[in-house]
Amino acid sequence: MSKPKPPTVDERQVCILLHRYKCSVPYHEVRTRFLGNIATPAMAASPMYTLKSLWGGDLPPFESMEAANELIGLLVNGLWNSLTLHQKRTEPFRLVRSPIEPSRAGLIDYSLMRLQEIDGFVEGLFNGEADIELPEKASVSLGIIGELRAILAGLHALALDETKAGSDQEFVATLKQVQAFTPIIEREIHVVVLACTRARRQTLQAQDFSGPMVH
Repeated sequence: MSKPKPPTVDERQVCILLHRYKCSVPYHEVRTRFLGNIATPAMAASPMYTLKSLWGGDLPPFESMEAANELIGLLVNGLWNSLTLHQKRTEPFRLVRSPIEPSRAGLIDYSLMRLQEIDGFVEGLFNGEADIELPEKASVSLGIIGELRAILAGLHALALDETKAGSDQEFVATLKQVQAFTPIIEREIHVVVLACTRARRQTLQAQDFSGPMVH
């Protein structure tokens, strides 16, 4: 029998709780950080470690145990579990879509959102380590993501620099080009997730087969 799908997470409620507990990590970055940590080859990774990292390593203070359970339930049992679906080839991950103003300000906002999403994914994937061993496919795709991140960072800095002149039409044209990066980033993230998930399962299977000998 196939496992039942996790219930659809209430994204609005997640955002409300993140705001209530003064989380400095925006929702779109929380999603990718969770996804990266779900896929990470680091066997010691845990949802609670990543959850605490959203507040610098410790959960925020709660008024009651019920409030703590609400936050953990919604973010781990809800959001985290819903993102585990993207370990399937048929369930590719999608970055956040939101209305973007076709202007210089829109370019600033959009490029920042994608930068934060990429950074969140990489942070979750590395699980606090400076370096990790990745499958070859994952490493290649992460390299592509890194190249796109560098372009996004350059365009974001350019748009922020008020000393750099440019017409609205030029910034809108650049925004359209940047928006075209989204399906590429999504595709490469999916490759990383699938490759790492496969490698982790193989590691677990090898550990099962290499258990202690029975005398």
